Amino acid sequence: MEKICILGAGSWGTAQAILLSENAATVFIWGRPEDEIDSINIDRENRRFLPGVKIPANVEATTSLSKAMHNAVLVVLAVPSQVLRRVLGDAALYLTRSMYIVNTAKGLEISTGMRMSQVVEDVLGSEIRERYAVLSGPSHAEEVARGVPTAVTVAAYRKNTAFFIQDVYMSPVFRVYTNPDVAGVELGGALKNIVALATGMADGLGYGDNTKAALITRGLTEMARMGEALGGDPRSFSGLSGVGDLVVTCNSRYSRNRRAGIMVGRGCSLEETLIEIGMVVEGVYTTKVVYGIACELGIDMPITEACYRILYEKRPPQEEVNALMKRKKKHEIEEIAKDIKGW
Repeated sequence: MEKICILGAGSWGTAQAILLSENAATVFIWGRPEDEIDSINIDRENRRFLPGVKIPANVEATTSLSKAMHNAVLVVLAVPSQVLRRVLGDAALYLTRSMYIVNTAKGLEISTGMRMSQVVEDVLGSEIRERYAVLSGPSHAEEVARGVPTAVTVAAYRKNTAFFIQDVYMSPVFRVYTNPDVAGVELGGALKNIVALATGMADGLGYGDNTKAALITRGLTEMARMGEALGGDPRSFSGLSGVGDLVVTCNSRYSRNRRAGIMVGRGCSLEETLIEIGMVVEGVYTTKVVYGIACELGIDMPITEACYRILYEKRPPQEEVNALMKRKKKHEIEEIAKDIKGW
């Protein structure tokens, strides 16, 4: 491939640039002046967001959208979910009908509750579906950039688009599967951040593996429940973009959502936590959106509700854990109990 453009000069955008540089003649990273773009080009390293990893010679960083996007075959969206609409609005001036778009941000838009594909379509029009894909799965930037073996999923409305993106990203250390369920793959990547916040809080409170396992398992149930209500296929949540991403985000030292949860569990305020981490914590925003949707649709989301009360109503984490443990008795899997006579 001749040229790839990546919108977003954070850790994930930079890691993808390093990965994709093996399959493209040129990769351009677009970022803001405050992202220290000049330093990236001079030092061949993103010292602010991905220190210690060398950037290949065929990767160039720029603050010019027109330069970054000119003649690109593929445009990668690697900006935080809450600024995606604005960045896309600016990028639309340089987008051509031959360019493919792959979104790699994980979240829901606060003001609308939209998934990222819905935001893209809202800004660019329905015709973008032909060339749109979403890439998601357990893929921390720090490990992808260092060539640690990784597997992810790419979903698209058109199978040829999914196959094209699969070929662009595939490498000996980066395996890509395809999936037709755009909604499910996007929702898996967004909803797992709420559960990662919860498991982080449990760690911050000093709880153990039993607690974490319970939160991950019941959190996955909530993800599938909400995912199906919003148009996703429940089966996608058992895949890489669901349980795969959930496990890594709830356990990894690289997870911003888990780190944020740990700090809150130890007594830090949300404001103090976000300042200390210094990067976007998508789960904080997703919790607010999903809580609103759950209330509106009447969906049972106890872990999400607990996270919302802790983050936005300043309820003590310990109290919310006690409330979760004292919920009324129920079957683990209601559908199984209903299918068995005598229960």
